[in-house]
Amino acid sequence: QVQLAESGGGLVQAGGSLRLSCAASGRTFSFPTMGWFRQAPGKEREFVASISRIGGASYYAGSVKDRFTISRDNAKNMVSLLMDRLKPEDTAVYYCAAKWSGDAADRQGYGYWGQGTQVTVSS
Repeated sequence: QVQLAESGGGLVQAGGSLRLSCAASGRTFSFPTMGWFRQAPGKEREFVASISRIGGASYYAGSVKDRFTISRDNAKNMVSLLMDRLKPEDTAVYYCAAKWSGDAADRQGYGYWGQGTQVTVSS
């Protein structure tokens, strides 16, 4: 059974940084696409970033582009999200996600989700 486990959330002041990590277990092959989503209170879950296994092509939501960096370690089946210059509007529960089909540019089709980790940015 595939499981995704996030870590690294917490409380940070605006302008600060956090690194989220996600470890996938239960499969011997790494997912072709892994990504991060977030859900703020009262809002729908939204795409944050994604990365492909082959070539490492990455994609970002416009609101985080140039501030967040997604990376992955295929050997360890892990994906990370480095978040810089955090803003209060980045406050949300962040979810790691993965899918077997479809490319990283497609924000749909994720079938595996972690439990989420809270990120709170104070002003």
